[in-house]
Amino acid sequence: MGGIWSDFGSGTGAFTLALADLIGPSGEIYSVDKDAGALREQEHAMRTQFPLMKVHYIRADFSRPIDLPPLDGIVMANALHFQKHSAKLEILKLACDYLCDGGRFILVEYNVDQGNLWVPYPMTFATWQKMAASAGFASTTLLATTPSRFLREIYSALAINSDRRKT
Repeated sequence: MGGIWSDFGSGTGAFTLALADLIGPSGEIYSVDKDAGALREQEHAMRTQFPLMKVHYIRADFSRPIDLPPLDGIVMANALHFQKHSAKLEILKLACDYLCDGGRFILVEYNVDQGNLWVPYPMTFATWQKMAASAGFASTTLLATTPSRFLREIYSALAINSDRRKT
């Protein structure tokens, strides 16, 4: 598959490692997280499991502008639900701007609009569709759902960037 991808809120790298497996050694990953220790742990796992993968570890807050090249895709798994609802649209507009035309945004999120102490600001797929459209994504697709013992179920969704906002 290849391409240039980023994992926003990558933590210790569970989804970054999965992304490396999917895009293969011809790809490149920009792994973004605020926690330097988590990024170091992730780097060790990546070197062990995918020694040929080109990865840039960036200690940063994805809710603020980051110096990134044009991306073919972004993965945001279990990270957006830590952002207040009032901030999500601006974060998603930033993400949309990082993507090439036709770039893919993969979201993994709890399928509820009411959170708890550990998952404070989740959003249903229906809410995600509306927010993604407002942020400039051309289309959204539900990829999969899986039951969760914490907040009913988790879903994965794909949104495709359209350059229409940039004109």
